[in-house]
Amino acid sequence: MIGKLKKLQNGADIRGIALENNDKEVNLTAQEIYYIGQGFIKWIKEEQNNSNQLKIAIGMDSRISGPKLKKTLIESISKTGCFVYDCDISTTPAMFMATVLENYECDGAVMITASHLPYYYNGLKFFTKKGGCENEDIKRIIELATYKQTNEFIRSGKVEKANLIDDYSNYLVKFIRRDVNSKTNYCKPLKGLKIIVDAGNGSGGFFVDKVLKQLGACTDGSQFLNPDGLFPNHIPNPENKEAMKSIREAVIKNNADLGIIFDTDVDRSAIVGDDGLEINRNSLIALISAIILEDHPNSTIVTDSITSTGLKEFIESKGGVHHRFKRGYKNVINESKRLNYEGIESHLAIETSGHAAVKENYFLDDGAYLISKILVKMAQFHEEGRKVTDLISSLKKAKESKEVRIGINKNDFKTYGETVISELEAYVNEVEGWYLSENNYEGIKVFCKENRGNGWFLLRISLHEPLLPLNIESNEIGGIDKIISNLLPYLGKYTDLNIDKLKLNKIDTNN
Repeated sequence: MIGKLKKLQNGADIRGIALENNDKEVNLTAQEIYYIGQGFIKWIKEEQNNSNQLKIAIGMDSRISGPKLKKTLIESISKTGCFVYDCDISTTPAMFMATVLENYECDGAVMITASHLPYYYNGLKFFTKKGGCENEDIKRIIELATYKQTNEFIRSGKVEKANLIDDYSNYLVKFIRRDVNSKTNYCKPLKGLKIIVDAGNGSGGFFVDKVLKQLGACTDGSQFLNPDGLFPNHIPNPENKEAMKSIREAVIKNNADLGIIFDTDVDRSAIVGDDGLEINRNSLIALISAIILEDHPNSTIVTDSITSTGLKEFIESKGGVHHRFKRGYKNVINESKRLNYEGIESHLAIETSGHAAVKENYFLDDGAYLISKILVKMAQFHEEGRKVTDLISSLKKAKESKEVRIGINKNDFKTYGETVISELEAYVNEVEGWYLSENNYEGIKVFCKENRGNGWFLLRISLHEPLLPLNIESNEIGGIDKIISNLLPYLGKYTDLNIDKLKLNKIDTNN
């Protein structure tokens, strides 16, 4: 059993196939959930040296496998003697907040979700008052999971329904009113603004009635708000082209001032301006950086590795320090925490995927809180006759940008990929007009002068898949072609790399 459970670990989460789908074998059943739940309780008692009755909150996103898995998880955890809050449809950030919000203050929380993955997946995310579990915590939870009922779990706990999403929404509303400097708790700082939401049938539909309308916004034109775990309209994912096209079209059709899109469990988000322009990836990082730097000048902004040169220049122009780190939302959050621990002020950790964590909010990657920070500024600007997007009018955007995921046809793909990357350094030194970045926390980033592509590229190993993601940016039309033409002779030497997509070279434009 332990071997099966180990295969379900996906970094700091549990993820697996919960429903039959073509050739996909189900590996996350009620049985696995039952024992992982008991392992989580054992882990908390071990970590906290706590022999008292624990309070645990459990919620889920809209996936159709969620109710069955939630029922099993509640049964598993209540049999350990815990007091369990059944939070029903919730969000990942709200589940963490159950550990700190007044009237909850749980010892732990579990969110049943697989984020943006297809409907037949599901998984678990775990929290304590310290934040989300780390990779090593998940390993220990799995080690503590067991087939057999042990003598330490001999009494039944209590299960109580909770309106966590209501309390979490009130937390956001109060925060927005406070920061807009509202005179009363009943003021409507978003009155006169049309703001629409595309929840993609995930868990984010609550934001319309419980947050935006409470603040006075007109939300006519919001779409796909009802939870539907089959995601019939589009995948709820701010990185998905179809999803972004959907919210762009809705903004333009409804003459909205702003469009908001959430991923399934609302730990990520993006926005669209009134002109239908996507504000995600580098643009979103720039926008929230500008807002944070107003309150915390000189703060270090930690991002993942594939951010643009224009973003770095923008952050520095606002008085901040750009610290480009590794891909992975846990990596950027933990790096920001580390900097603060060492006395280097860092108030924002954000990944281009839309994961954003702010120091003032427990360093929780919370898509709704990110949007709330933007709404505060939007309300303030509205009174002045300005747009919140004015904050990033000086952000320089690349003429071309592209990501190619190069397949590795090797069982030991990590070793093979590391060889490709390590030997690339010597090749770069032979190419006139190319030079290595000073800091490479993952893979290799190479800058290319005007006659050699006028931009940069980053080659790295995927965290979990047999892939070498290649990100390229150029400040001239045709620059990516130049960079690829110089890379192909090198990559072509490695016969176990699939470089067909590079040869096709279809350019995508990103923000």
